[in-house]
Amino acid sequence: MKTFYLTTPIYYVNDKPHIGHAYTTILADVLTRFHRNTGEDVFFLTGLDEHGQKVQQAAEKRGVDPQKHCNEMAPRFLELWENLHIQNDDFIRTTEKRHVDVVQHILQKVYDKGDIYEDVYEGLYSVSEERFITEKEAKSGEFRDIKELKEKNYFFRMSNYQQTLIDHIKNNSGFIQPEHRKNEVLGFLKQPLEDLCISRPKSRLGWGIELPFDSDYVTYVWFDALINYITAPGYNVNEENFNKYWPANYHLIGKDILTTHSVYWPTMLMSANIPLPQAIFAHGWWLIGESKMSKSLGNVVDPLGLIEEYGVDSVRYYLMREMVLGQDASFTIESFIKRYNSDLANDFGNLLSRVSNLLKKFFDGKIPQDEDDSAEGLDVKSKAVETVAMVWEKIEVMRVNEAIEITLQFVRSINKYLETKAPWKLAKEEPEIAGKVLFTAVEALRVSAVLLSPIMPNRTQTVLETLGATESGLDWGGLTSGIEIKLHDPLFPRIDIKKLENSVKNHGEKKELKNVITFDEFQNIELKTAKILKVEKVDGTDKLLKLQIKVGDKQRQIVSGIAQFYSPEELVGKMIVVVTNLKPATIFGIKSNGMLLAAKNGKALTLMTIEGKKVSSGMRIY
Repeated sequence: MKTFYLTTPIYYVNDKPHIGHAYTTILADVLTRFHRNTGEDVFFLTGLDEHGQKVQQAAEKRGVDPQKHCNEMAPRFLELWENLHIQNDDFIRTTEKRHVDVVQHILQKVYDKGDIYEDVYEGLYSVSEERFITEKEAKSGEFRDIKELKEKNYFFRMSNYQQTLIDHIKNNSGFIQPEHRKNEVLGFLKQPLEDLCISRPKSRLGWGIELPFDSDYVTYVWFDALINYITAPGYNVNEENFNKYWPANYHLIGKDILTTHSVYWPTMLMSANIPLPQAIFAHGWWLIGESKMSKSLGNVVDPLGLIEEYGVDSVRYYLMREMVLGQDASFTIESFIKRYNSDLANDFGNLLSRVSNLLKKFFDGKIPQDEDDSAEGLDVKSKAVETVAMVWEKIEVMRVNEAIEITLQFVRSINKYLETKAPWKLAKEEPEIAGKVLFTAVEALRVSAVLLSPIMPNRTQTVLETLGATESGLDWGGLTSGIEIKLHDPLFPRIDIKKLENSVKNHGEKKELKNVITFDEFQNIELKTAKILKVEKVDGTDKLLKLQIKVGDKQRQIVSGIAQFYSPEELVGKMIVVVTNLKPATIFGIKSNGMLLAAKNGKALTLMTIEGKKVSSGMRIY
């Protein structure tokens, strides 16, 4: 039997699951369901990355053991996967013994080969990224919490495999997808590849997998995390199962972890004499407007909120239909509702309602005997067979959005077929022909439901249950004549436009502001001077600062995304301008009462400050 092994990234345990996590996992679920429908033996892996300095720090802040911290964080992802109807075959956590054992085996194997050596490193280390960085990277402004370190560490001879990797990428056109990501990696590999520091001393970081050849060190989180892809199918434990599924058909990743998966991972496998995966596919980001979804910007969409309001299948459908794999996509509630009403309510859901009502009205709710053998009927049958083939072709080349559109075009053609043949008119004078038309329309609907089942497993199951065809496949002829169709609620009730306004409020999207305000409206904005008393960084984000300020004789707290422009030390004592009558908000779990003013030009930001002997906190700005 043909096998299909697909993985998602293992998600960072400290993250709160958001729509970015949901997208990758739903995509993996959709692809594996398509492959299961063809009879393939599928293995679908997802899981959590649970080691590293940030996890250790988060646990210390909570006053709990790191393992307990991970155990308490992990259920958030499991709950989301259940709510999204994800059918993964394995859920791996990097703190599991089965994974620790494999990581230590690989480390020892690579060490014995001579590809791991000891050296003293002196240079810059980014705490936020948990890795050593170059001078150029430090000057880029993209790294925070940079420290100068000098310490003994272990290094992986990644440079030994640079040319071998380049040759592999060039000789295997589908190894890195899409094409522009492959070119990006080849561009990166034009520069000499440095060796990779793969250890951290326990004196600095204790939460990690111990090096088997030096108990004073733990392994670098990426050398640990990537190995999960071979742990799960049974590397060095169940060789029969491992050889059955490995090499993986696809590693699905976000474009932000392209280098680790396309450079670190292949060279690690080469050193360990393990075959490389067949393909690494980097998809784009979900944007809110023009901005990447980000916790620090406060524009992260909670998938559970969308599911509660609109249903899981409609969310799955929208995410799969809107993103062209490999490109970024922009999420808006408006586009979600438009897609829902157009594709799901008007086209697919309406088709089920039409044929159900016509069967109940003219055929006692039973499936008629024969299919339509007219030119129009045979054309529907031909299109069904053609659609199935075209959809599978698109799935095999990772064009899920195109596969969905091809299916919806077929659904629309069925609606058009009904309009042309008008069985409600034929039923009065030529009931036999009307029955044939409805049989063909219902059979075409059944094929459409099976095609859409990987995307919308629940609602399509409702369709198939209604038609008495739950065990049917993609081949034409899956309907059984004479079966009485079941009653059903509307498949996708149309969303009223008023719901859009509520959704905007519920999901935090910004309403478009008018450019002009009246003088009275301006007078309502209360701007006052405030003195900064204390500043702290917000844990879990590189952009937010928590400021304690004094406005007149009152003290208040505000949260602001200026950490990349100002250190806490240089802000204390400054006199700033604050909007004091802004409605309090909770940002990253912290209450913020007000907003400071700043000027921005490109990437540069300057805080609005006021100096002078006569200036004191609490003065009104006019």
